[in-house]
Amino acid sequence: MNTEVWFEFARQNWLILLIALVAVLLVINIIKTMLKWAIAIVIVVALVVYSGVSLGQIQDTAAGVKDEAVAKLQGEALKMLKSEASEAVFQKAADGSFTVETPSLKLEGRPNAAVVKVAYRGVPLGEWERGEQVNALIRAAQSRK
Repeated sequence: MNTEVWFEFARQNWLILLIALVAVLLVINIIKTMLKWAIAIVIVVALVVYSGVSLGQIQDTAAGVKDEAVAKLQGEALKMLKSEASEAVFQKAADGSFTVETPSLKLEGRPNAAVVKVAYRGVPLGEWERGEQVNALIRAAQSRK
């Protein structure tokens, strides 16, 4: 599991962790029988179960924020495909691969590939299918050559 998620959990739940630690220490110091170990184990197990739920929620939230940010960037990139097509520069490499660059976008791909790698203002947005908008940008860049 990611250490950032653990740190975030500790930051958000420091009071619960402190209370659990104090409870375990009190139980161990006050109760002198086997019952103390049973109570301490119950407290630790409850804390682990609680942290599992919280860590999952933190991780889901972080993933959701990331997905939302990527979706917004993809939306902006699609707008840029249309508006910056006239400024697109096409470069072909010796191996047949190509790069199309505009002031905000960079597309990298192969001539007959179904996908291209897209970066928007230096941020990689992954591989996109070569839909009509992407192909239109490639054609516009090739015609400017």
